Amino acid sequence: MFKRFSGASKAKEALLEHCHPVMRTVTLACKEASWRVVSQDIISQLDLPGLDRAAMDGYAVRSTDTKGARPSSPVFLENFMPIRTGMEVPEDYDAVVMLEDSRLREDALEITAEVHAYRNVSRIGEDIRQGDVVFREGHTLRPPDIALLSALGICSVQVYELPKVAIIPTGGELVPIGAGPLKTGEAYEINGLMTELYLKKWGASTKREDIVPDDPKRIREAIASNQDADMIIMIGGTSVGEKDYAPRILNEMGELFIHGVRLQPGKPTAFAQVGSTLVVCLPGYPVAALADLYLFVRPALKKMAHQSDFLPKIRARLARKIPSRPGYLSMVRVALRDGTAEPIMTSGAGILSSVARADGYVIVPEEFEGFEKGENVEVNLFE
Repeated sequence: MFKRFSGASKAKEALLEHCHPVMRTVTLACKEASWRVVSQDIISQLDLPGLDRAAMDGYAVRSTDTKGARPSSPVFLENFMPIRTGMEVPEDYDAVVMLEDSRLREDALEITAEVHAYRNVSRIGEDIRQGDVVFREGHTLRPPDIALLSALGICSVQVYELPKVAIIPTGGELVPIGAGPLKTGEAYEINGLMTELYLKKWGASTKREDIVPDDPKRIREAIASNQDADMIIMIGGTSVGEKDYAPRILNEMGELFIHGVRLQPGKPTAFAQVGSTLVVCLPGYPVAALADLYLFVRPALKKMAHQSDFLPKIRARLARKIPSRPGYLSMVRVALRDGTAEPIMTSGAGILSSVARADGYVIVPEEFEGFEKGENVEVNLFE
């Protein structure tokens, strides 16, 4: 039996219990693997560096020959070799004297600083030793990580596949973006686009279906044809109206475990499981859909992708009071101005411009009736 009007925290908990990390793997060229998650430990087959090399420009010397050298009592060497940063230190030498501590005097080198063995020398394996674990399973590869792998001669890496997400926009009033002038009662299908852009940013492989009309048969077919996806996101048709078919169909095809969340905006939200595919139903209003994307879809997708659900946050003082409905979690859009957070709108789930003008959002928990002007609050920054 599904939970009707669940609290937002309980709804998120239930959603995360039903989603699992994707265990499929793929081998990619390193240059294509930025921000992908390593699926097995990567072991170095080389020492890095692979030789003793100069760490700076200067002269290769034998450290014992420089003993006692100082500005007031220089040492003169006949056995030395000019060397540049990155060059191999010849076998007969074990240190490098910097240019500023030396001066050529015809055939001799004047040294004004003593150096110990391997001073200014990068030793074999100083960075990575052969057999070392370079990155462990679960590590997200950043550009400098890719550079390190390339320096070790590693050209490809095994990573987890991206979660596959199918996006199904529904609604008889919707028309494709750019389809021409809108007729009375029509609207461009923008939620699917917004959802797709965020999912790609958050690490998903996406497939956006054509608009599905308010027809139970067509909705059922769209769900059935995307059972190869790890997650299906349905947009619209999630409430309790005459043409809100999605929850009933999902309950017939699988398990509808959440329908309705005490969330402002985002009350008509639903979660289901059909076969092995997780289904998230977003409201048709853009701001409510965005709230669900951040509060529910993002953490679920990050779990599937083996990534942490970290979102940048800052503290700011409220420029004015934020009211909130008791028992409901509220996501309030705010603009940041000189260390203060200015609430843009505390209602209006369809006012997309309020998000475009916002820098982030403030969460008012269910147990609060709002925040007072001047309170120090945590602002979650929009990406």
